[in-house]
Amino acid sequence: MRFDVLTLFPEMVVSAASYGITGRAQERGIVELSAWNPRDYTHDKHRTVDDRPYGGGPGMVMKYQPLHDALNDARLAGSDSAKVVYLSPQGKPITQALLTEASGLQQLILVAGRYEGVDERFVELDCDEEWSIGDYVISGGELAALVVIDAITRLLPGALGDEDSAQQDSHVDGLLDYPHFTRPEQVEGVAVPDVLLSGNHADIDRWRTKQAVGRTWQKRPDLLEKKVLTAEQEKLLKEFVNQVELN
Repeated sequence: MRFDVLTLFPEMVVSAASYGITGRAQERGIVELSAWNPRDYTHDKHRTVDDRPYGGGPGMVMKYQPLHDALNDARLAGSDSAKVVYLSPQGKPITQALLTEASGLQQLILVAGRYEGVDERFVELDCDEEWSIGDYVISGGELAALVVIDAITRLLPGALGDEDSAQQDSHVDGLLDYPHFTRPEQVEGVAVPDVLLSGNHADIDRWRTKQAVGRTWQKRPDLLEKKVLTAEQEKLLKEFVNQVELN
């Protein structure tokens, strides 16, 4: 899969994406990443990419032409079916389902805005969608782009050491993940649950399912409103809730 990022700070994106899973995926040829700086597409000696907003107000707005020309080169470097996404607090919330769908793309072009944002005509004329990583504001879209790249990369075949890892993450099936433990068996008097030491895989699977639905009920009850539980999950959730109330 190919990722392209339109950004005023290409080194920031390329450098950060060279670590961990995204870095290894690039080395293996699973992922290709390029960053495009709109400043390289300006036509004045000051390489101006922003200007004052019409109608007044604070801050500056990124200009249409440098973004548009940078986007055209990003498209030419990839495929005809590229999706262009502007990363914005006004965009649709990013979910695991959205990322899973996006992992099937050949090319994803991410636009990292700065200042007060970008000229709205660029969003309307050049972008396919707007995505948001949350209901808060950060200084630029670079961090959001890196979040998207990392989250999608781990879904691609061969990116993770264990292919089952991504399928067991939180949110993959609409639930939070179950708790994990490793050695030693005792830490500050707190022991690993006996069931995980039993070797009984059926009991372990049941415990993990119970913890997943229970932790979702405790920490993100809003997720359960969207999730249709199986009969077994419903039963295990009731057991979990009863245990919590007894304690």
